[in-house]
Amino acid sequence: MLRIDGRKWNQARKIELDIGYLKYAEGSCLAIAGNTKILVSATYEQRVPPFLLGTGKGWITAEYSLLPRSTVQRTMRESVTGRLQGRTQEISRFIGRSLRSIFDLDSLGEAQIIIDCDVLQADGGTRTLAVNGGFCALAQCVNYLLAQKILKKNPIIENVSAISVGIVNGRILLDLNYQEDSLADVDMNLVMTESGQIVEIQSTAEKRPFSYHQFQNMFTVAQKEIKKIIKFQKECLRSVLK
Repeated sequence: MLRIDGRKWNQARKIELDIGYLKYAEGSCLAIAGNTKILVSATYEQRVPPFLLGTGKGWITAEYSLLPRSTVQRTMRESVTGRLQGRTQEISRFIGRSLRSIFDLDSLGEAQIIIDCDVLQADGGTRTLAVNGGFCALAQCVNYLLAQKILKKNPIIENVSAISVGIVNGRILLDLNYQEDSLADVDMNLVMTESGQIVEIQSTAEKRPFSYHQFQNMFTVAQKEIKKIIKFQKECLRSVLK
């Protein structure tokens, strides 16, 4: 039985990673998965958060935002409301944790890289796509810093990737779009490294609890897709970076 958009249950949306999309950013990537589109940029700054001052260590942080008409109904700019929504903060931290997990922060010195993730169009899976595009923007930024001799060695330990999976009407579905996500009994986001290490599992029963067996099946199909995404990241980066 095919899904709403014609995919099989274990078929992810086609990913596009246009690396170097922006002229001025040290790293950037236009990441597309189906109808979800995110513009990611990486900015290098020679400063760190106050809690790292004097430690000699660097930092990677992320900022996530929905553009007003990235959604069906207009989303008000949070700069206008004067406060960040809880969802925005949670996703920003999710992206930051994911990218810090594969980065040697000590080798960055007291400097930071800011990953800006602006959702141009939202149709589910924005946080996972932001991680996938964010890694590519980060890799391009590091390549620039190495070329400028700001960094002496590559601080990226390995690739990292993410994908969503869930249970909708009793069926496991990979890479949920918005319509599927809104109907999901279970929603799960998985982040893993190239070596198969788990960075984060966000698994929630939205409507009804799920079994360990169902969890294992969701994990397995998501893990397989993450391996494919990492392979694609490598291919895209190889064609752009020297």
